[in-house]
Amino acid sequence: MRIDAHQHYWNLDNKHTDWPTPDLTAIYRNFLPEDLEAHLKQHSIDKTIVVQASPDLDENEFLLDLAGHHDSIGGIVGWIDLSSEEFPEHFARLKSNPKFVGIRPMLQSMDDDQWILRHEVKKNIQILIEHDFPLDILIYPKHLPYIVELLGDFPTLRAVIDHCAKPNIKDQQWDSWADGMDKVSKFDSVMCKLSGLVTETDHQSWKINDFRPYIQHVINCFGPSRIMFGSDWPVCLLAATYDEVVEIVNEHLSDNITMEEKKLLFGGNAKRFYKL
Repeated sequence: MRIDAHQHYWNLDNKHTDWPTPDLTAIYRNFLPEDLEAHLKQHSIDKTIVVQASPDLDENEFLLDLAGHHDSIGGIVGWIDLSSEEFPEHFARLKSNPKFVGIRPMLQSMDDDQWILRHEVKKNIQILIEHDFPLDILIYPKHLPYIVELLGDFPTLRAVIDHCAKPNIKDQQWDSWADGMDKVSKFDSVMCKLSGLVTETDHQSWKINDFRPYIQHVINCFGPSRIMFGSDWPVCLLAATYDEVVEIVNEHLSDNITMEEKKLLFGGNAKRFYKL
């Protein structure tokens, strides 16, 4: 099974959809399963993981409804407020749907960089651990020390770092990012998505080699059994086509990668992580 482990759908008519904003002209329109179908067919992608784009409970219902009508959707990574006293109730309800396979707090957008370490949040993360339920982690490099601290408290938390923690490739950010990713990778229950990198460089003039050190560092840290391919479509369209995103990843795989390891990257790891 070939899986795109990270992409999005949205309908601008939904009241809860507050992003993308009109200034993002390349992606300011509806993106639904029929718009992705040709790309999936071209790259022999069987299933996708659709990730929330709005921090709203209604986003879950919208995406789960899509999943009920489109076989290409292998699972939904939704949103629940991890700081809410009502988290257990919402989690139990959503988890009863087999297509609800993960939760993503939008840490990158929060005013408090240490929000994930709040007592009320950690209390609900414990519930995820008890149910062996995964967490997508959407962060910038500045958040990595707090993720390391969280994992120190919850070393068995099944988590995946979205978009390689979004290093600033345009300005060649390296040391703090590379060190943080190395520390996170020491926790065996954590994976990383090779996704979202193209929007972290110059949207108009990136070169394919811009991504080489970042992709190779992630592969070296996490190894072939803990990385996943994700297109981040349609957000990637701000800087690259679906085809180019696939090419960026393929171009920077080691010449020594085995067919089995490539199958893990393009599906096997996501299938295991999200229990598809």
